[in-house]
Amino acid sequence: MVFVAGHFGEWLQGRLGPDGPVALVTLACPDLGVRVTRHGDGPLRVSGMPEVLAPDMVQGFLTALGVTLEGQVTITPDFPPGGGAGMSTAALVALGRLAGKDGAEVARACLQIEGASDPLMWPGCDGLLWASRRAEVLDALGPVPHCEILGGFLGAPERTDPNDMRFPDVADLVADWPGAGLAGKAALASESARRCTALRGPADDPTVSLARDLGALGHARAHTGPARALIYAPGTLPDGAEAQMRAAGYAGVFRFMTGEPE
Repeated sequence: MVFVAGHFGEWLQGRLGPDGPVALVTLACPDLGVRVTRHGDGPLRVSGMPEVLAPDMVQGFLTALGVTLEGQVTITPDFPPGGGAGMSTAALVALGRLAGKDGAEVARACLQIEGASDPLMWPGCDGLLWASRRAEVLDALGPVPHCEILGGFLGAPERTDPNDMRFPDVADLVADWPGAGLAGKAALASESARRCTALRGPADDPTVSLARDLGALGHARAHTGPARALIYAPGTLPDGAEAQMRAAGYAGVFRFMTGEPE
């Protein structure tokens, strides 16, 4: 079995300058992602519910890597595909690792198949400035401080369109990111999310008011997809917050730790 952790939206995402590349800092979710198992021999058979990768994507990815797999391969995601949690990229990375491939080679193959990818093939992926439409590390920004996230999904799944370049300019937020502590990073993430929501909607997104009502340091979102995240210092997430988030219309509500412990 191979497990590859997903993410839960992005701390930051947007263009680096009005005509610059789409870049992001992913919000790592280390304990949940995709599990891939392989049993037996013979022709490759891929299964799993819900379906994360279509059969032609699996075969195209393996062909791009120059490898083969045999037997029954089962892909099990912890999050819904199209949720903004990186399930398709995580599944491809797991397939690559089953076949003995990783790193830049897998990143290039993910890009060839998906057209846009998350940096889940790299350790410390949330410390990277990642060009998702290039599958390229633009900069190493350093680790994210240890924090707790209250997450949920707001609305229907939305698969990433690799040709979609409709993102706000976040070059100023990226410039401020490395020197910021947790509160500063939460504020920068909130601004990135606000710019995205102003441009892409939904107009009635309640995440800003929910973060305020629940005493969060800030909030983040999947810049495509329904994942939403409230950001807290460790040990400060209030009791009953999950119930309040569900009551506000979010599905799949859960909490998790992320970032680098001190």
